[in-house]
Amino acid sequence: MRVQIFDNKLSLAQAAAHQAAAAIGRALAERGQARIVAATGVSQFEFLEALTKAPGINWANVELFHLDEYVGVPITHPASFRKFLLDRLVSKTGIRKLHFLDGDVPEPGQVVRRVGDELTASPVDVLFAGIGENGHLAFNDPPADFETEQPYLIVKLDDACRRQQVGEGWFANLSEVPRQAISMSVRQILKAREIVVVAPEQRKAQAVKASLEGGITPLVPASILRNHDNTAMYLDKDSASLLSEEIRRNNNPFMKP
Repeated sequence: MRVQIFDNKLSLAQAAAHQAAAAIGRALAERGQARIVAATGVSQFEFLEALTKAPGINWANVELFHLDEYVGVPITHPASFRKFLLDRLVSKTGIRKLHFLDGDVPEPGQVVRRVGDELTASPVDVLFAGIGENGHLAFNDPPADFETEQPYLIVKLDDACRRQQVGEGWFANLSEVPRQAISMSVRQILKAREIVVVAPEQRKAQAVKASLEGGITPLVPASILRNHDNTAMYLDKDSASLLSEEIRRNNNPFMKP
């Protein structure tokens, strides 16, 4: 894993978008198409804005999946991750091939199976991710399932995760936040050829420290990213503020143990 620390969210976003655009461009050049997985949430705002402005990407040949979605939230709800990606990525690029997780159906298990089959039909070229305040990866809250090979799961959201959604302004109060979501599994995330992690802001500092300096454990789901050889984590000085002096000073690659 490579860790890079920037002065602010904007410079972080620009650098992460540059890597993401290069990964998409390589896939398009090699195979004529690219398969990507996009994350959502406040931490992704600046990154996706920069990525949609990257020159030279033939977005018509980009195939899009997303990491997770609430169960029971319609696409018209401000918190819908489908709405997020439509507004902040699809409408700005013209991506036509979409595989959205519709959690607002009577049987979300059918969506899990269908989109999972579509996802595993071919490798993912680059996956974008964040880190939750509780260390979650996608909606895999602690203790996360590190063993299942299912590409998508229906998971229970813990209270820390649900409080984060209120804190970010997606819901008015905790009672409005769904208790279940569809999430890409940990093992499926690690199958991506390249992973770009965007994790700014002070509120992520403790989770970042636990992910990089503690053990690799289901109790800190994002720690598993250290087992992926082609992951880059982009931090700002706030999210990196609790890291060891060596990592913050040298900004060197953080290798898996």
